[in-house]
Amino acid sequence: MEKLIIYSDGGARGNPGPAGVGAVLMGEDGKVLEEVSEYIGEQTNNFAEYEALIRALKAAKKMFGAKLRDMQIEARLDSELVVRQLSGLYKVKEPTLKLKFAEVAQLRLEDAPNMIFTHVMRGKNAHADELVNKAIDTYFAKAS
Repeated sequence: MEKLIIYSDGGARGNPGPAGVGAVLMGEDGKVLEEVSEYIGEQTNNFAEYEALIRALKAAKKMFGAKLRDMQIEARLDSELVVRQLSGLYKVKEPTLKLKFAEVAQLRLEDAPNMIFTHVMRGKNAHADELVNKAIDTYFAKAS
């Protein structure tokens, strides 16, 4: 089974505040297949973490199509809270996060049934974090 590794990160400057998402989609060999870096407006850190994963999964679906269903996917996030929520260890209580959780669940059900979630330390997620900051910085550079 072919393997896809997704590093995703979301962040906000302030909580809530101007927020961005970043993701790196890699093959099992470590080769970068796609990068995602997008500004998402005023959001919380946790919302941005979910949104980063959602946008990464949508990019993977666009890239692989129906083949994605047969791939092993490891989503690596530096948000322990989100990993534990997605793994069923913690309940999702915040209403907007419930919607994001449901969106991930739907994508998983329809397109990525062989997905696992792994918590990684922030340093291991530096590339995705750079993409978050790039998205926010680019937005402010265009706005000024």
